Formats: sequence, structure tokens, C-alpha cells
Amino acid sequence: MKLLALDSSGLVASVAILDGETLVAEYTLNYKKTHSQTLLPMLDEIVKMTQTELSEMDAIAVAAGPGSFTGLRIGSATAKGLGLALNKPIISVPTLEGIACNFYGTDAIICPMMDARRQQVYTGIYHFAGGTEFEELVAQEAGPVEDIIKKCNELGQKLGKPVIFLGDGVPVYKDIIEELCNVEHSYAPAHLSRQRAGAVAIRAMKLYEEGKAEPASDHAPIYLRKSQAERELEAKGKKLEE
Repeated sequence: MKLLALDSSGLVASVAILDGETLVAEYTLNYKKTHSQTLLPMLDEIVKMTQTELSEMDAIAVAAGPGSFTGLRIGSATAKGLGLALNKPIISVPTLEGIACNFYGTDAIICPMMDARRQQVYTGIYHFAGGTEFEELVAQEAGPVEDIIKKCNELGQKLGKPVIFLGDGVPVYKDIIEELCNVEHSYAPAHLSRQRAGAVAIRAMKLYEEGKAEPASDHAPIYLRKSQAERELEAKGKKLEE
């Protein structure tokens, strides 16, 4: 099976091609450019470099959310447009599951965190049972960093396993993690600490085997919470009602 994978859910933009068990190409960029400037040129580059025809793809995987509202829209619109044009299904990969797959094979508890602003993180807790079987311990959610650290403490003690923290929320809230996390823990190294389309592709392959692909026309991002603009409109509406 051949997959094209995209991730523009956070600060990182990443594109990958997975052919069976071979990661043919991965282009990841964490730099001060908008994903609207980078994603399509990156896709074009790896397609040219690998002499790949997009029509060869069996499906298109995308980090579907949560994450940056703008980034999610760009990634989902790109995936959906390609899926409709090529008549290929979409595999929507929950963003936190994709990040957790950077540590496929570890026996530790995996806690990815994305900075959601407003003193909150997008997060979840995962584990690879037996080192290979993906297991969701806490579903992805938006909430205070203190809440997820409490859950990590409980699971770390219950399972007797260390916790690995990763994601762009870690440097933002590292002081709080150090203060509140009372189980053995560590932090992902730079090459595994952010979104990677290769990891999205690995998770997507499993989801595809589970029958969780969808027609491109049905695909939509997963936001988890309302955008700032929506919240401001609601606040204005309430004031008018009052």
C-alpha cells in the first residue's frame, strides 16, 4: 500500500510518502513561514525527487486535528482537494495519535502536548502494549496542563512505567511539568519531539486496515474547541441579548 501523508496541524509542516514498510520520502520544516507557503511546494518537491505520480497513491493521510485552526484548514483542504481530484480516500489521523507514533515500539507512557494558548494544551496519553499495539489511555482533549500531568502521575504509578513528554507545548509548560510530575519522566529529543508526516503515515496505515478511511467528500478537520473568532462572536451575541 502506498500513502501520501500531510501534517500542518502545528508549527511544523511535514509531507511524507510511505510505500508498504518503506518510508520513501519525508520533508519536514519547522521555520517561520505559513503552511500556505510551504505545504504544496514541499509536496511538489518530494514527488519530483522520488519520481512519484500522485495517482499511484492508494490513500491520502492527514493530521486532522486538533491543532492550529489555520494549519488544520490548510492541511485538510490540501488532502481533500487531492482526494477529490484523484478519487482517493482520506485517512483522518487524530493529531496527538500521529505525534505519539514517533515513539512506536517504546514501553513507556507517551504524552504529547500541543500549546493551545489560553493556558491550555491539546493532549492525550498513549502506550504501545507489548511495544507494538497502539493503545489510547486518555483520548485527545483540550484542557489545563495540570489536569494531564495528574493523569500521567496516576497512570505512571498504576502501570509502573515512565512518561515521555513531547510536542511544542513542552517547552512552554516545562516548569509546570517539573513541578507537578512525580513519576519517572523524560523529554523527547529534537528529532522526535514534533509532528512528522512519516509518523502520521504509520498510524494511518493501521487505521486503514481497521476500515477507517473515508471518501474525500466526507473529510473535515477535528477542532475540539471553538476558534477565537467564534468565541468573540458568541460573547458579542450574549452582550446584545443582555
